[in-house]
Amino acid sequence: MTTDTTDVETPPAIGIIGRNLTHGMLDTLGRAIVTGRYEHRPFPTEAEIAKTHGVSRSVTREAVKMLTAKGLVSARPRQGTIVQPASAWNLFDTDVLRWTLERKFSVELLRHFNQLRVAIEPEAAALAARFGDPADFAAIRGGLERMEAGEAGLTDPLEADIAFHVAILRASKNPFYAQFQSVVSTALRTSIRFTNRIKGRSANVADHAAVADAIVARDPAGARVAMTRIIGDVLTLIGDE
Repeated sequence: MTTDTTDVETPPAIGIIGRNLTHGMLDTLGRAIVTGRYEHRPFPTEAEIAKTHGVSRSVTREAVKMLTAKGLVSARPRQGTIVQPASAWNLFDTDVLRWTLERKFSVELLRHFNQLRVAIEPEAAALAARFGDPADFAAIRGGLERMEAGEAGLTDPLEADIAFHVAILRASKNPFYAQFQSVVSTALRTSIRFTNRIKGRSANVADHAAVADAIVARDPAGARVAMTRIIGDVLTLIGDE
């Protein structure tokens, strides 16, 4: 008697292992590209990658597809897979941004990031003052309370600072601003550590409280000005370094 296995699903554990292998391969290859390993030599073929890292061709193929989607490589007829110049990389992709920040600390990159923040977060704060609801205000206040606890050494001040800014982006009720939270979370981990080292302390809680107060008071102009002040201070610190 034979058993028909055509409709048998792949066990969940196998699927999870496959995804983990793919993401592990993605991280290895992505980090190698961003750190310049293939700057002066060709990117390996899928067969070479599979053999070198001991993974299947399907894992390699999926990882390369993901690298292509992130703008790190492109496939060209009769030329194989080509590493793209840094100008083509998708810096809004959190993996690419993380690899770039880890590659080599760059004040210039942090300056560019905060210039982008000053173009977005003040307006997000203004929108939060207009459209935020009580749950949003509670999340913003929660982030602020975590920052205050961080000042007393009771919680992680870095994570608290990030939570505060992310809560405001969400409170804007603008889906484009809300999606910016992943980029903010990723880049702020480096930016905040750098500025805190210069200042010798964590973020100014009073300045952040001014943003929260304006948002809760439904004062868009005040929220915009207060948030601009926070990021402007960061840009000043970076510029003076």
